[in-house]
Amino acid sequence: MARSKAPTFDNDIQGQTWRIPKRGVKGEWYPLIRVGRYIPFGYEQDADDEQLLQPIPFELELLEKAKLYLREYSLRLVANWLSTQSGRYISHVGLQKRVNIEQKRRNQGETHRVYAKRYKEASEKAKVLEEGRIGGKGTRSLDKDCTSNSDT
Repeated sequence: MARSKAPTFDNDIQGQTWRIPKRGVKGEWYPLIRVGRYIPFGYEQDADDEQLLQPIPFELELLEKAKLYLREYSLRLVANWLSTQSGRYISHVGLQKRVNIEQKRRNQGETHRVYAKRYKEASEKAKVLEEGRIGGKGTRSLDKDCTSNSDT
């Protein structure tokens, strides 16, 4: 059985809506705090602080392109291409984990934004209802209560 020829990938990353966090207009990558045993693809250990991971922009840009290529090509093929282009090995399982984690974080962020919006709307409605009802927070006053009791 003949092996499939490796695809040639273009450098276009159009249509991408989400990326690993960047800063600034120039798109510099953020350093990360090391939380695990392994150093993730696209980062290297800082020479001065072993708990800090410095980004490798070239590898991170290749990773962004690789995520786009996963729409058309298999995990193994894209992981192989990524390893060849970057010079740093990443397995198809490692690539899948990375993509899944980023997808999960993106979904969680969207969920938190939706809940924050709903909470704000519900809080505003509750405030309007509380102020509008008789004896509500906006209608109560100690002076009114004292004068109405002394009149009777």
